[in-house]
Amino acid sequence: MSLPVHWVASLDGVRPGGTVRVEGDEAHHAVAVRRLRAGEGVLLTDGAGHLVSGTVVATGKRELIVEVTDVTAVRAPEPSLTVVQGLPKGDRGELAVEVLTEVGVSTIVPWAASRSVAVWKGERAEKSLARWRSTAREAAKQSRRAWFPEVRSLAGTAEVLDVLAAADLAVVLHEQATGSLPALDLPTTGSLVVVVGPEGGLTDEEVAAFSAAGALSVRLGAEVLRTSTAGVAACAALLSRTDRWA
Repeated sequence: MSLPVHWVASLDGVRPGGTVRVEGDEAHHAVAVRRLRAGEGVLLTDGAGHLVSGTVVATGKRELIVEVTDVTAVRAPEPSLTVVQGLPKGDRGELAVEVLTEVGVSTIVPWAASRSVAVWKGERAEKSLARWRSTAREAAKQSRRAWFPEVRSLAGTAEVLDVLAAADLAVVLHEQATGSLPALDLPTTGSLVVVVGPEGGLTDEEVAAFSAAGALSVRLGAEVLRTSTAGVAACAALLSRTDRWA
């Protein structure tokens, strides 16, 4: 049985034989929900490449103390994968974040596209972004990731263009494109970027701007996928051609 995974803010300087204190909501979940007790094994991560396995030696209502058995430093996977996700309506945004995290995406950029039905403004924007980040953290723990994805603040098209310009390869999913993912020459290192439009699709102006920034338009077969699932399908297709899934 796999060890339960819990997050701590930092594991810098942790060594075998030492102890790590888990506090707050994370400890409450471990003790009250998972019912971890002294003597049980646990896996800790800071989401920044450090994994610590150890044994629970003490618990409190909002406290968990772990004696460290082993410490592992994991390199960030390459090529990295960034998804620019057009804002979906309802709870489909959290679904997209969850599956993208599980598949191994390193960065998620929420994008206010021209045809996005959902609108993030004011307090709603803060709450929506917080939900996306919370979803990413929980999905990363569930999928036992050493590196948690970064969920950036809401971006407009101008900010997306900057993301595309910095990529080693950028693709835009577009149902009218003639290019395909299998035909692409993928870099073995660096960064890959996938742009996923909202339910309403991309405007001609957005497609033109992305193309000018160096992105390639591709389609995922004859079917049209939902915005909440198109990204994970594209990422899986790309990762299957890299050493990350070798």
